[in-house]
Amino acid sequence: IDVCTHNVVVVQYRDEGYLVLDGLLSPEECDALRDRMSEITEQMDVPEHCRTQFSTDHDEQLKKQGNADYFITSGDKIRFFFEKGVFDDKGEFIVPKEHSLNKIGHALHAYEPLFKAVTHSPKVQSLVKKLGLIYPVILQSMYIFKVQFICPALTPHQDATFLYTQPLGRVIGVWIALEDATLENGCLWFIPGSHNDGITRQMVRTPKGTFPLTDFIGREKIHDDKLFIPVPVKKGGAVLIHGEVVHRSAANTSDASRHVYTFHIMESQNTIWSPENWLQPTEELPFPSLYT
Repeated sequence: IDVCTHNVVVVQYRDEGYLVLDGLLSPEECDALRDRMSEITEQMDVPEHCRTQFSTDHDEQLKKQGNADYFITSGDKIRFFFEKGVFDDKGEFIVPKEHSLNKIGHALHAYEPLFKAVTHSPKVQSLVKKLGLIYPVILQSMYIFKVQFICPALTPHQDATFLYTQPLGRVIGVWIALEDATLENGCLWFIPGSHNDGITRQMVRTPKGTFPLTDFIGREKIHDDKLFIPVPVKKGGAVLIHGEVVHRSAANTSDASRHVYTFHIMESQNTIWSPENWLQPTEELPFPSLYT
């Protein structure tokens, strides 16, 4: 039975702020995405500011500014974001390339055919229509590696902190497990119902010509650890994530990776996308419609 045909999709998502869907992708589709990412990783051109070992405060500041600029201009590109300590002092890898990356983003959905096909798939479109979105657009996409013994925990946060809209509640994350996501390798944890409490922190661009390039308004609340519920997902399964639901993941302490493809969708009808968000549409890549 296709769960997308039942009201449970809408009710559970709206009540709890997240929803697990088994079998959104087949094992073969998951493997195809992973194989393509292996090719991208093998062929990647590592930016110089990532490779360089800095030794002075001034140089360290330049490195941080280079990293920040590389991030803030990545919305319409495919760029590489590395874990700490994966290069030696000559800028060479000290771990295998495929173990060096935290994520690749943020426009896989636009430029990589396999990822584009998954993002615009009939299953995803049907699901989003079930949730009542009229003019959904794709904001960004990422491939997250969650490498064993390297990738740290992801602290509690709300996606709306980084993808702010007026009104709130217009952003949905689609988080697809390309391998089993387990308690041991860093599955997601949620506070059910926390999407009803608004947000207390917003990431904003700073005025042009200043550094750092982004800052935060407000602070993340202190969350009671007992309220978090683990959400393991089988390979090919997906989690729908409300933009305001509080979630986190633990470090990967297993001997297995936890590869994920994730993207964010926004209902654009009667929605204002904050001009202060780090991510902005460009002439090269306006936010594309999900339904086309």
